[in-house]
Amino acid sequence: MSMIDNMKKAGTGAFAENVRTIGYALLIALLIRAFLFQPFNIPSSSMMPTLLIGDYLFVAKYSYGYSKHSLPFSPPLFDGRIFGRQPTRGDVVVFKKPTDNRTDFIKRLIGLPGDTIQMKHGVLYLNDKPVPRVRVEDFVVRDDYGVRRVPQYRETLPNGVSYTTLDLYENGEFDNTGVYVVPPDHYFMMGDNRDNSSDSRVPSVVGYVPFENLVGKAEIIFFSTDSSAHFWEFWRWPSATRVGRIFMWVD
Repeated sequence: MSMIDNMKKAGTGAFAENVRTIGYALLIALLIRAFLFQPFNIPSSSMMPTLLIGDYLFVAKYSYGYSKHSLPFSPPLFDGRIFGRQPTRGDVVVFKKPTDNRTDFIKRLIGLPGDTIQMKHGVLYLNDKPVPRVRVEDFVVRDDYGVRRVPQYRETLPNGVSYTTLDLYENGEFDNTGVYVVPPDHYFMMGDNRDNSSDSRVPSVVGYVPFENLVGKAEIIFFSTDSSAHFWEFWRWPSATRVGRIFMWVD
């Protein structure tokens, strides 16, 4: 065999090895995304102040077991959940929007099956009892409209989970609602930005969320940007990065 033939054979072998390596890497990445952690970015302000537009976080896929929505494109391989575990009231959850079963939403789980939920004058009522909330320092919003101070409250659920909510508008559209009764195997989700969140209070958009639609629990922010720098403006990346939010746990 000539030297040229040997070189061609070696080149073919190296190419095949590279293809196998890339294939293994893609398979491992797919398995990690499907069964362990999925990256997710925050595109809206519905979960402010807990989550900001431009936050990138990891969602733990194993938190509630696995359903068809754990896999990319939600293939109809099976119904229900495998290794299902019930979520905890107060969890920040990524789920498939029930009205289309495709769009990822992220909200806080407020109501468990059998609970009654109602908003009265901006106060959350859970099973006919007001959820305690305490006014804390205003949240400062900086956007195209300038700098605004928004009333902020520390709310504490019956199981002790505590978080902050925003009250953008006095007597807002969702400050007073009817009574919602959470059906079996469903959950009631709400955004922490109470006056700017399409959630379970809006049946035509979200409504009650089936257990099967839960994708996972939001765990940790691994990157955050205020979007003041375009992707190609690499020299502005440091000033656009919210360094203080990197590696923050979501609670």
